[in-house]
Amino acid sequence: MSNTFRYRSRKWESKKRSPESVIEILHRVDALVAQGMTAANAAEAAHITEMTYYRWRKRYEGMSAYQIAWLMRLLESNARLRRTTATLKADKRILVEVSRQLLSTSGTRRVWVDHVKQTLGVSERRACQVLGQHRSTQRKIPKILGRSRYSQPLSLSNP
Repeated sequence: MSNTFRYRSRKWESKKRSPESVIEILHRVDALVAQGMTAANAAEAAHITEMTYYRWRKRYEGMSAYQIAWLMRLLESNARLRRTTATLKADKRILVEVSRQLLSTSGTRRVWVDHVKQTLGVSERRACQVLGQHRSTQRKIPKILGRSRYSQPLSLSNP
């Protein structure tokens, strides 16, 4: 049984094209269409898909090579930033899961907020927001009578 359907043959392989080649291909296909050839056949003669032709025509019509190069760099930068953002969001979710167990009580969160404020120089508002501590809880010293462990402040070495 032979496989008669190929999703992508060698001539349709994706290539990263320069802005000049994109403009050249668009002009070539437009010239073939003006001579009476269908857009699908003209695109095939230029070794691109018909969909690529229409997508390029919609995106790059009326642009110079410099503008296309600038747009391509901008799109690549945007894609890179999106990947970086996704990675950072995943890292944040991991840290949140870990911090839930490390910062299980308001006393330990209070100590960590003070530590972050001193070492990193961030504001109390930002430290509380990141560590999940309400600011009023951070400022209020607990008044529990009969419990000696609350009579002195906690430290990072002995939370």
